[in-house]
Amino acid sequence: MENEQNGFFLVKEEILPEAIKKTIRVKEMLKRGDARTINEAVEKMDLSRSAYYKYKDYVFPFYEASKNKIVTLTFLLEHKKGVLSSVLNTISADSGSVLTINQGIPLQGVANATVSIETAQLSVDLEALLDKLRMVDGVKRLEVLGQA
Repeated sequence: MENEQNGFFLVKEEILPEAIKKTIRVKEMLKRGDARTINEAVEKMDLSRSAYYKYKDYVFPFYEASKNKIVTLTFLLEHKKGVLSSVLNTISADSGSVLTINQGIPLQGVANATVSIETAQLSVDLEALLDKLRMVDGVKRLEVLGQA
């Protein structure tokens, strides 16, 4: 095919083939030090070395793809004092740099907010930050809107 573009896609893990899931787990094992060699890791995961080498350069966790990026998050926040402030403080506590904030007028006790953050200086991976943000009292929903 001419002019075929190679892009990136966010795909839920549950629809991935087993070999790709195992490749991701092998890479995580090696990164954490749970296995000393690729051979040891693929044996533990019951994955062939050829499958690992086939996929290893093409799959990686979302947080690795979002390093040194601008990520836009959309929130559904309860309309109560301090919720947005708590969200911003959580981002700041992990060295995230807030670039833009946009909050809509509260309707029926909730407000939509969009926050763009720069991830270059994050002290944790993006997934960990997202988990912390989901736990903030008053955050009803959090989604990654996009990244640049």
